Amino acid sequence: MFEEFQNSKFGKRISRAMLAFDAWINSSLFDSSQRARSVCADFSAYMDRFYVSGWRKLGVEAACEGLTLGLAGSVVMLALAVPAFNETSDDDWLKKQDLAVTFLDRYGQEVGRRGIKHDDSVPLSAFPDHLLKAVLATEDRRFYDHWGIDPIGTMRALTVNARSTGVVQGGSSISQQLAKNLFLSNERTLERKVKEAFLAIWLEFRLTKPEILKLYLDRAYMGGGTYGVQAAAEFYFNKAIPDLSLSEAAMLAGLFKAPTKFAPHVNLPAARSRANDVLNNLVDAGFMTEGQVYGAKKSPATPVDRRREQSPDWYLDWAFDEVKKLAAAGKLGPDRVLTIRTALDTNIQKRAETAIEDSLRLYGRQYRATQGAAVVMDTNGAVRAVVGGRDYGSSQFNRATDAARQPGSSFKPFVYLTAVMTEKFHRDTVVDGSSLCIGNWCPSNYGGAGAGRLPMVVALQKSLNTVAVWLSIKIGEAYWPRGQAYHQGRIAQLGRSKIVENAKRMGVTTPLTDTVSLPLGAGEVKMIDMASAYAVFANGGKRATAFAATEIRNSHGDVIYRHERDAGVGEQIMPADKMAEMNNLLKEVVTGGTATAARLDGVVAAGKTGTTNAYRDAWFDGFTGNYVCTVWFGNDDDSSMNNMTGGSLPARTWKEIMAYAHQGIELKNPYGVSDAAPKVAAAAPMPGSSGDLGRPQRPATLSRQSSETLGAIETMFSTALPRKRADIPAMDSSRRSAGLNGGSRTKID
Repeated sequence: MFEEFQNSKFGKRISRAMLAFDAWINSSLFDSSQRARSVCADFSAYMDRFYVSGWRKLGVEAACEGLTLGLAGSVVMLALAVPAFNETSDDDWLKKQDLAVTFLDRYGQEVGRRGIKHDDSVPLSAFPDHLLKAVLATEDRRFYDHWGIDPIGTMRALTVNARSTGVVQGGSSISQQLAKNLFLSNERTLERKVKEAFLAIWLEFRLTKPEILKLYLDRAYMGGGTYGVQAAAEFYFNKAIPDLSLSEAAMLAGLFKAPTKFAPHVNLPAARSRANDVLNNLVDAGFMTEGQVYGAKKSPATPVDRRREQSPDWYLDWAFDEVKKLAAAGKLGPDRVLTIRTALDTNIQKRAETAIEDSLRLYGRQYRATQGAAVVMDTNGAVRAVVGGRDYGSSQFNRATDAARQPGSSFKPFVYLTAVMTEKFHRDTVVDGSSLCIGNWCPSNYGGAGAGRLPMVVALQKSLNTVAVWLSIKIGEAYWPRGQAYHQGRIAQLGRSKIVENAKRMGVTTPLTDTVSLPLGAGEVKMIDMASAYAVFANGGKRATAFAATEIRNSHGDVIYRHERDAGVGEQIMPADKMAEMNNLLKEVVTGGTATAARLDGVVAAGKTGTTNAYRDAWFDGFTGNYVCTVWFGNDDDSSMNNMTGGSLPARTWKEIMAYAHQGIELKNPYGVSDAAPKVAAAAPMPGSSGDLGRPQRPATLSRQSSETLGAIETMFSTALPRKRADIPAMDSSRRSAGLNGGSRTKID
């Protein structure tokens, strides 16, 4: 059949057509290859004209590699620039104002200011020539020559600093510093430095050099809560900018890089030494001669006396952070100028600061302790005092509100509370204090001794580690599903999760890592959180989130926030009857347990000591029906102290603070505790301290109810009698308050 088709006339035509097509393909491929070969030959002949060898070839290769790397670098730089330029997305970035806050204490007395109120009223032309030269000589000598980043100035600063014993010159340009002040935080990270560089270049394209310099002088932090040279001149010297002398200008110019370290009201010798460096910079930069700066060196500036002890800086720093959170949440409206009445009690604040300093001065060397902190608050969370460390002038880090440390056995009340909430444990329930293990971890008690079986109240009094771990297992058993196979590790984990749940509910905000040693206080907590949690014990189970602001007014005097009205206070978060049980247990820790040094004469107190492994931290968290106070001692580098336990110096310092705080007030028992406080023999006072008999007397003050009544009357009159501010001056804080204020580690304890 196929042969017939092939021999047919039509078949022969098909065959010839296919042969022709095949020949065309072969011919086309051959012609294409020939043309391609010809093109390649022509291209090679053309490129041979550019052939180089020797050093020229090396240059070409380097240029090619540079082009490749430059292209890749450009892509990377673009990726890095995007986050930086996102910071400028707000069209109002230059006019945007930060908070300017005036703080009052609980009685209406002004105690300090925080934030920034932009003052652009002094033009750059009114600034003294020697002030501008001092700033440029110290901060950025090539300011008018660079484009935002100054590689030459950076290299010079690195060279000068390498030759000296410290940082003499900074490497950042004024444009970079302004970018940081306007858009970024002070965190020391590579990401921040990259953003800073891009934003500096962006500012150079958006603003003129005089505008950048003026903004820098107006917005830079100058120490003492002041922003800008104008505010600093008034604060430190009671002068306007045009009236500054050369020595005063040099002292101000030395503040830009380290305003806290060189603030003259904190460390005058350091401020004068820094001013002398600025005068030398003026000569080195060629801006002035030795003769012109001679007089300023011989007669250094003398600032106005600004006694730091009058300013509760740690409290105000924390309160300002709280206000910024309220503003960010939209609770304060658009006004940025605020007056805030706080819960601060300046008398308790000063007494707490003195108690911490006295304890460290007298016993710090003996115990090898260098730092201490304290928080005092009402049982509703209103913070009366915050001591964030030994010396604010030396370190502004707030150990009371920002540091996370292991609480040791002061965490155990959460364990005992969770056990009590199972309904299986009460004051006289017999618990097991003998040795036990979870897996290959076996906790031990202080001194290494076992305890056997004993009532739960005694176990808490003695702060037995084995009992706390045993209770965590029993808590897990209470919630373990019936019929499920017994597994000690998982049961203990379930118990710990219930403990963490209660601790979080009561106010602990830091992450609590689940480890077998968590019931002994292995998780890290903040002091302010522990005070809030213990306040829940003291008030019978109501939420007691720490707060500073009781009332906030805007720039027109209108009340825009009141804590009792706007914060949702008084929520019952824990069973009141269980809190009463716990308070009676914690009272026994003070009357006959590890915290007998904290006993107050005539005042019922409860609380718990805490000591971490190797004596790195020592705590006492305690409360009465009136106040809650937590005290901590330790070292910033986490080094060990010399056998300091929570029942020693922390408990004694707690007593010093609380005995003073309870003078002249109506005494209350902790919730659910009906026992009268027995008279106790006065403990031997700390050498050099006030002691009990000579203890400073707290100035007489109005009761809280009376103070609130007067505040309500003031508010009533301010709203019932409308007036024009231009006609009738508003009552200032001193008149308003007249008469209100007279004068994982194993825990070992």
